[in-house]
Amino acid sequence: MSASLLARVPVPVKLAAPLAVALLAAAACSSGSSSSSSSGSTSSSGSTSNGTATSSTVITTKTSSGGSFLTNSAGRSIYLFMADSSGKSACSGACAAAWPPVVATGQPTASGGAQSSDLGTITRSDGTKQVTYDGHPLYYFEGDTGPGTDKGQGLNGFGAVWYLVAPSGSSITTAVTISGSGSTPASSSGGGGGY
Repeated sequence: MSASLLARVPVPVKLAAPLAVALLAAAACSSGSSSSSSSGSTSSSGSTSNGTATSSTVITTKTSSGGSFLTNSAGRSIYLFMADSSGKSACSGACAAAWPPVVATGQPTASGGAQSSDLGTITRSDGTKQVTYDGHPLYYFEGDTGPGTDKGQGLNGFGAVWYLVAPSGSSITTAVTISGSGSTPASSSGGGGGY
């Protein structure tokens, strides 16, 4: 193309062809790397390297003085609320702030002594998916300082008692000791932050 003819072509048209080639090249490179990074992240989300996502979707077990109980993959204790009806949470608002639901990011999976056939989800009033086990909605306790603590065991708060969950799906109603630290006895009505 001659310089005089090129001078008369509008600037957007002059840039269109090289820009289109650059975009196609970028898309080809990015889709190739996206594929491999997508498969890499799928593999890591199934492992314990991703704390939040894996912690909320992998249900496993730990052992205490009272037997095995459910935890997340990081070892955080999981509870059930005796006020819940099968498949429906009775804990929202301030209750859910003190007892955060175990939220599902994808399909929950079982590990250790937990049974895949007992896992499910419900949709909470805010639209989030909450993990269930044997029909019981599952929760954490904000008062637990991390893995290996069970300060919520046997607490009476928000109108009912909270218990650790056995791999059978039943509540563990006895006092337990996890990692050498004793919990509040199941018969206690104290604790729970004054709820």
